Amino acid sequence: MKERLVRLRAKMSEKGHEALLISHPVNRRYITGFTGTAGMALVTDRDAVLVTDFRYVTQVKQQSPHFEVYRHDGDIFQAVADLCRKRGLKSLAFEQDHLTYGEVEKLKKSLGDIIAVPTSRVVESLRAVKDEGERDAIRKAAAIADRAFERILEELRPGRTEREIALRLEFMMREMGADGASFDIIVASGPRSALPHGVASDRVLEKGDLVTLDFGASYRGYCSDITRTVVLGEPNDAQRRIYETVREAQQAAVDAIRPGMTGKEADRVARDRIKASGYEKYFGHGTGHGLGMEVHEAPRLSPRGEEILEPGMVVTVEPGIYLPEFGGVRIEDDVIVTEDGREVLTQSPKHLIVIQ
Repeated sequence: MKERLVRLRAKMSEKGHEALLISHPVNRRYITGFTGTAGMALVTDRDAVLVTDFRYVTQVKQQSPHFEVYRHDGDIFQAVADLCRKRGLKSLAFEQDHLTYGEVEKLKKSLGDIIAVPTSRVVESLRAVKDEGERDAIRKAAAIADRAFERILEELRPGRTEREIALRLEFMMREMGADGASFDIIVASGPRSALPHGVASDRVLEKGDLVTLDFGASYRGYCSDITRTVVLGEPNDAQRRIYETVREAQQAAVDAIRPGMTGKEADRVARDRIKASGYEKYFGHGTGHGLGMEVHEAPRLSPRGEEILEPGMVVTVEPGIYLPEFGGVRIEDDVIVTEDGREVLTQSPKHLIVIQ
């Protein structure tokens, strides 16, 4: 955590921030190591304080050795303002993406003459490149998801509901050591597989269905995110055609991932192949996104993805085709950008799995 604090101070200096208030729970955990549910971190170029209440004082001392703990018994913004005044601060940057309008107004009132400076994605920019410990946690989360997929194939059959399959997936992942699912599990079957975010419903699986499973494990604060699409019974020609189109586009994009390319360039690899097959209008989302403590973070692999991929970044690669009232296919892997290319974490098979 000390190294992260050093990097944060360098970023603050680059942006001209005298002090930064970290309110977003994920950013707070990343910088401090504190896993509690209440508190804010105040970082200056000289010191670092974690402001929390009675419940977490001991926990902060255990988890955040590089931070002074400051217990507040009243309004937390007033406590932050008092700390700023004691340090003679003239300004305080705050995370504009993570405070409500009402909270910002309360902060400004508490600060008085101290200037409140809105800032964005300071900590998130540091989180985009993962260290070895973070990459190991994501590797473990991906391995858990792979094993869960292998096991769930034994239970996929007509007559089961999407919700039952989703519950079984989460149970399996927890049984394997996951803290839980990294997001609401998507199980979308038949016509519902044309819904990119078709969270599991009470629909009963039927013979002939395409079934899309999009899920991930949370492990020690880090996420995995995998998607596979299978078919119940012998697929028809249209199902095979869209499946092979997605599989080829997804594999081409995975193979193209390398440091120095932009998210836009990675997206174009998959999008161009889907366009060449005539399905361009049925692929309406980005090819992928960053993955880490949150399931969606920087960088973006999309037509607007200007970020340059760097070694240590972890991204998903997940093109899809979605035909309304027919069904859809999505295939997704988790990929680490390495010094000379990529490391693919999710290893579940990507050929069309036919469940008889």
